[in-house]
Amino acid sequence: MAKFTYKMQNILDIKYKLESQAKTSFSIAAANLRKEEEKLEELQQRKRAYEFRAQELIADRLDFHEIKVNRTAIETMKGTIRSQTLAVHVAERNLESARKRLQEVMTERKTHEILKEKAFDEFKKELEKEESKAVDELVSFTHNHVKEG
Repeated sequence: MAKFTYKMQNILDIKYKLESQAKTSFSIAAANLRKEEEKLEELQQRKRAYEFRAQELIADRLDFHEIKVNRTAIETMKGTIRSQTLAVHVAERNLESARKRLQEVMTERKTHEILKEKAFDEFKKELEKEESKAVDELVSFTHNHVKEG
């Protein structure tokens, strides 16, 4: 029996590798986004702690130097939070880009798998035709020999 070989199997293999790489990139981008979001949350918690401390400083005996240091810390934290928010947005864009790339690669791979299936179906049809032809010839040959005998 003839063996099916897909002529573009090497391309399909490359598509599998590209999909694997895209999945890895996507997971790295997702992990990076989580890390950046965690940093942002930590910074927001620190800012809340500074703001709580500011409330305590105002409630106690007024220490203007301590209050000024605390306000500077709060303002610094606000700037750091803005920077971290930007880093989170960049990580979100990177994740979206990786997701789109993964989607494209998966679509290409699926397309090639469909092409392979169609080629295999054509191969089977051709094989069935040849088999049917061989059976017909055998039946005809047998029938002709039975009449002669």
